[in-house]
Amino acid sequence: MIAGEKYSSNFGSAAAPAGREVPIGIVAVRSGCGIETIRFYEKAGVLPRARRAENGRRVYDNRDVARITFIRRARELGFSLSEVRGLLALAEGNGGTCEKVQSIALRHLDDIAAKISDLTTMQTVLNALVTRCVQGDDTACPLIDTLSSDRQRYAPETTSEIHI
Repeated sequence: MIAGEKYSSNFGSAAAPAGREVPIGIVAVRSGCGIETIRFYEKAGVLPRARRAENGRRVYDNRDVARITFIRRARELGFSLSEVRGLLALAEGNGGTCEKVQSIALRHLDDIAAKISDLTTMQTVLNALVTRCVQGDDTACPLIDTLSSDRQRYAPETTSEIHI
């Protein structure tokens, strides 16, 4: 897609055929999303309130399935519900351009990089503590002692000061 080109989506467009309405169980299978998760998305406002059949049960159409699938995939990539709302607004043609989507994705990539850095630091600290356990005696466990300590920081020999 060319930068600045508007997205067209399979959901939210009056031009897209809705298709026949199906119950939530079928939608769950088709979208790969659990029933409770679909209900959660509705409560969280990323999925419009479902239409109700005459028997009062939720029913969905093809656009709903596409939207739920979009939400599930975005969440699998770690996008927050707020970011998903923004992506949905762009996908539905509310001023959406590839450039705006890219901006959201780049911010998300920065967040992922920060999390990877934090996880690497946590791995270093935990490795150092486990090594101390292996080298320690049977009277005290360095890992338990460190986790129980009221100290805010732990500085293993192999790293600088690290928060735990």
